Amino acid sequence: MERRNDARDAVDAPTPPPAEVAYDRLWARDVRSAIRCAGVLLALLLLIDRAAGTLTDPRALLWVTLAVVLFLVLCPARVAAGEGWLTSRGLLRVRRVRTDHLVSVRCLDGVGRRLVLRDTFGARVEIDPRVLVSNPPLWHRLDEDARVSALRGSLLCGATALRRVSDRIDRETAQTVFKVSGLE
Repeated sequence: MERRNDARDAVDAPTPPPAEVAYDRLWARDVRSAIRCAGVLLALLLLIDRAAGTLTDPRALLWVTLAVVLFLVLCPARVAAGEGWLTSRGLLRVRRVRTDHLVSVRCLDGVGRRLVLRDTFGARVEIDPRVLVSNPPLWHRLDEDARVSALRGSLLCGATALRRVSDRIDRETAQTVFKVSGLE
């Protein structure tokens, strides 16, 4: 009888390729837009103050501070997702949630819509649903992992919010297909 070396077979076995990481492909454009807005505001404030003859060093510092605050408000978080996780990197902190262990997904309406994801470990991430709409690989990764959470029984609420995002993505994809094909 031939003896098999299981440990050796496990080492020699081909490893599956690592899952792809999906990034927000429009993030750099949004950061450049935030920089432009802050720069234009600063230029206009300095120009108006100089034309009025009231520009001083303290006032210039005030205008620079105001432009920096505007940039901080407009600067988007960088969203990335891989198999089982989603990360949102802001200027000051990084938030990570296990998407394969989601407990809830809620959509907060207001001035800016936010999708709030919570996992079984207490982690919480807020993202703009437009990031998912404009980045199908991110949406696909989140949707797959949310299905895993639902199958495990950990996703207690959030099916409606995910369905809304899915419907929006489907609607925008169909509109894009119609535009490209000339059927619009």
